Amino acid sequence: MIIVIGGGPAGRIGAMRLAGAGAEVRLIEKRKIGGQCLHDRCMTVCALNDVARLLEYARVQKDLGILDSVPSVSYPAVRRRMREIQEKLSTVLDAETRRAGVDVVYGAEGSLSGGKVYIDDEEVRADAVLAATGSRAVIPDIPGVDLRGVYTYQTLHDMEDLPRRMVIVGGGVVAAEFAHIFQAFGSEVDIVVRSRLLRDLDEKVRSAAMRDLAGVGIHEEITVLGIEGGARARSVRLSSGEEIEADAVFLATGLAPDSGALQGLQKRPDGAVVVDAHMRTSVEGVYAAGDVIGPPYLTPVARREGVVAAENILGRGTVMDYASIPQVMTLRYDYTIATAGTDGDDAVTLSAPAPAGPGSFWDVARGWTGLAQVRVDPGTGRLIGTASGVPGASIPLSYLGYLMRQGITVSEFDDIIEIHPSTDGVYGLARYAAGMLRK
Repeated sequence: MIIVIGGGPAGRIGAMRLAGAGAEVRLIEKRKIGGQCLHDRCMTVCALNDVARLLEYARVQKDLGILDSVPSVSYPAVRRRMREIQEKLSTVLDAETRRAGVDVVYGAEGSLSGGKVYIDDEEVRADAVLAATGSRAVIPDIPGVDLRGVYTYQTLHDMEDLPRRMVIVGGGVVAAEFAHIFQAFGSEVDIVVRSRLLRDLDEKVRSAAMRDLAGVGIHEEITVLGIEGGARARSVRLSSGEEIEADAVFLATGLAPDSGALQGLQKRPDGAVVVDAHMRTSVEGVYAAGDVIGPPYLTPVARREGVVAAENILGRGTVMDYASIPQVMTLRYDYTIATAGTDGDDAVTLSAPAPAGPGSFWDVARGWTGLAQVRVDPGTGRLIGTASGVPGASIPLSYLGYLMRQGITVSEFDDIIEIHPSTDGVYGLARYAAGMLRK
């Protein structure tokens, strides 16, 4: 018997891979299958972003005189319908997991004490364990975080209607995406960042993102001293001396591994379970995958880690490769900003506007159709990094990330005939880079 603790992307996919190989697998999930990706994070962002993009695009068309009006949003209806669909998706995942041969146990808590495995308080025999207990929202030590009207991604579904003014605390992708969403819904939004917003992005890509957040109040290199209010949040007090009125505060202050139920394993100071490239922990026979082992906290990475763990449990030596992992965020109605690869100390970086096409034709009137960028190793011609800020950028970047891991060079783009019309400028930029290197 193999015990999998946690039914999120890492645990579920790992369990299915094990069962598909003929192993007897029991998956323990105290909540609902699908994990935070389905119920709290990725799908929530997708659902809200779809509505936000519809509203934004309607505003563009109205500004051009093409549409007469912009529809209004019923947030209670969005909230209700979103939860219904998430429940439906969870049902689909449950059926898929069971069909794969996994025994799913709900409402119980799996835990470890060294090599001993428990379901609730009962010790069970296990030939191997895959621990995939996920992550939790980091709650900063700020006075007032326990007031009504203060939310994290895990509690946002409790917000019954749109706030008039929202303050978002945090400086990463989650903060930026939710700022875009609630501004599109009609809320006044401010972001408070103790350093710089989206500071890890290339500066040109960051500039594109900041352009997409026009209208959001951005307060950088400022800390929150406290959240004021009586029965509920009323304002946010800043180190700059400013006090921002807010009837909702969203804490986008990061994630931490949720490893409290996993004792006797080597962990880092933040609680992340230490694993090697085979997903093996410090305890023989115990493997870990997904958010519980720490960043980058991405669903596709968690899935792959779950597969790698399963393959090694089955004795098929497999190594986890973190090179050129693509990432994406959506900050405008049909645009996504996607990146993959590394910076490279000696890399040549080329950037250019993206061509107009599906989803961006009408933006020519406003002088902005997106961004394409490539980073090339000048010695070998290898493509080592790329970024794209256009409609549908996440699709080509997934494949480009894979090709970069395989060592693709920009000269190999000479023979590619891309789909037209398309907004993707990366292919043309790669061809230009190849010509530049040849000269």
